[in-house]
Amino acid sequence: MIERPDPRREASEALEARRRLREVEEAILARAPEHDIDPTLDRVADVLHLLGSPERNAPIIHIAGTNGKTSTARMIETLAMETGLSTGRFTSPHLHDITERIVLSGRPIEARRFVETYDDVIPYVEMIDARSQAEGGPRLSFFEVLVVMAFAAFADAPVDVMIVEVGLGGTWDATNAADGSVCVITPIAVDHEAYLGNDIAGIAENKAGILTPDCIAVVAGQEPDAAEVITARVEELGVSAAYEGRDIEVVSRELAVGGQLVTLRGLAREYSDVMIPLHGEHQAHNALLAVAAVEALLGGGNEGLDPELVREAFGRVSSPGRLEIVRRSPTVIVDSAHNPAGARSLAAALMDSFTFGRIIGVMAVMADKDAEGILEELESVFDEIVVTRSTSARGMAPARLGELAADIFGEHRVHVIRDLPDALDAAAELADSGDSGGVIGGVVATGSVITAGEVRMLLGVTDV
Repeated sequence: MIERPDPRREASEALEARRRLREVEEAILARAPEHDIDPTLDRVADVLHLLGSPERNAPIIHIAGTNGKTSTARMIETLAMETGLSTGRFTSPHLHDITERIVLSGRPIEARRFVETYDDVIPYVEMIDARSQAEGGPRLSFFEVLVVMAFAAFADAPVDVMIVEVGLGGTWDATNAADGSVCVITPIAVDHEAYLGNDIAGIAENKAGILTPDCIAVVAGQEPDAAEVITARVEELGVSAAYEGRDIEVVSRELAVGGQLVTLRGLAREYSDVMIPLHGEHQAHNALLAVAAVEALLGGGNEGLDPELVREAFGRVSSPGRLEIVRRSPTVIVDSAHNPAGARSLAAALMDSFTFGRIIGVMAVMADKDAEGILEELESVFDEIVVTRSTSARGMAPARLGELAADIFGEHRVHVIRDLPDALDAAAELADSGDSGGVIGGVVATGSVITAGEVRMLLGVTDV
């Protein structure tokens, strides 16, 4: 007899998996948050050792930098999958659901599998928790537990390549308990000053901590101070490195409907007429890093990829929450820019890729971010701005953000609205108010990944 699926049983099992997922998430969240850093790799390394070193089951493409890490990781994933490889991708933070952080061959890990992975690793995590606390140290943090879970899930799948995004810094980031076969460093700027400082050279030194003597480094174009530090580290370790502008480059770029058409010179060949359905010049440079990283992984940088394969892969790449159109009439764009460098890229992309006659900003930021620097970068492209808050307890109070915005935009261009749903409605009305004069308005919601995620949810967009 052929056993037929039982929809009621499947629905019940799915519901139970989600319930357990919430319990597990609460247990992980009860630990120190990911922005509460105790700079050591020992705890994660010890747990991974107890688990049999799952991080060594497949080569790792390790990605550090200030901006562009997640988009680059998603592009690498798409390219690698197009070549026939199975992939594991670890990125942070998530837009909607914690399972988004651990992705198997393009799909967030299932709730059931997430729970099973937690159940598998937690006894070993608690062993190291006890040892650390006996020595006066902390338990593993929220982020450290997720890193352990990611490596365990990737080994269990198993995957052919692990694509791992650094959480914060590089040298002592929990992901650095594993060694990358390919190490990608995206553009470096000032962010997380409380932990990394506000000196570009010092930040670059920390980010370059992911480099190992046996890796191939792929380095984005950098500010001079950052470039000098990275180059010195590369030479010190004897790393084989490819630098944007010297070894790899964006040869050409032109706007196209829904994105941009680029020609990229990778490590081994040139790829022409590549359509990238993402907005902003920075995404062309992220694509370049992705191509070079996969070339380095598959042929040590000496063998090119099939150009048609590259076109196919990039033709379907996505990066939710990054200059993403989530609604029309009026157009609403979300972007996760959370530091001045990210805001600068956002401003450039709005001028480069869109033709709005009027742009209304919606902004909610974390209290520990450089809100003034972000506002200064966006002042020239936002006609008016609505400042508000997300649901995060770490968010800056709208009244305080409004004061900072008024100093930069002028009071007449600033609207302070306490809650994000109301702020979004107000911004849409302001954008529409120019229609009678033939002006097409748009809304851009930004300031953090959380802001982008919550606006997506409010507008019914949840796919990742």
